Amino acid sequence: MHGTKRTAKLAIAGLVLLALASCTSRYRSHGYMPPEEDLQQIVPGIDTRASVEDVIGVPTASGVLRDSGYYYIESEVRHFAWKRPEVVTREVLAITFDEAGVVDNLVTYGLEDGKVVPLNRRVTQSGDGDIGFIRKLFGNIGGLSTDQLFGG
Repeated sequence: MHGTKRTAKLAIAGLVLLALASCTSRYRSHGYMPPEEDLQQIVPGIDTRASVEDVIGVPTASGVLRDSGYYYIESEVRHFAWKRPEVVTREVLAITFDEAGVVDNLVTYGLEDGKVVPLNRRVTQSGDGDIGFIRKLFGNIGGLSTDQLFGG
């Protein structure tokens, strides 16, 4: 009987330790932010897109309108127990270029400069509605006549 109580106490202590361990925060970093010493090498008015890539690497994203700039983004996300992951820090380095592709400006933004914008993958819906693949494949079978099939 004494051994059963001790086993039960050890099992309860193990469950308590497991519960406490699962309640610790985990932090994960995503993206890339060039080090400050590398950024010091970039000179507005002199460096170009190619030299920026040589010095600090290929950007996380680039401007979609007229290739307006390069963006280096780094985020730190906190994962805690069952809660939804939370972005705790985000830095965005924006390097803008003029029409000739020469560096115009370097600006760093953080979470305090705006709100977190979730990056989502968007899928364009087709105009076919709910027509399945098989239905599309065989949809024209009834519309063909034997004259059309055999050239008669």
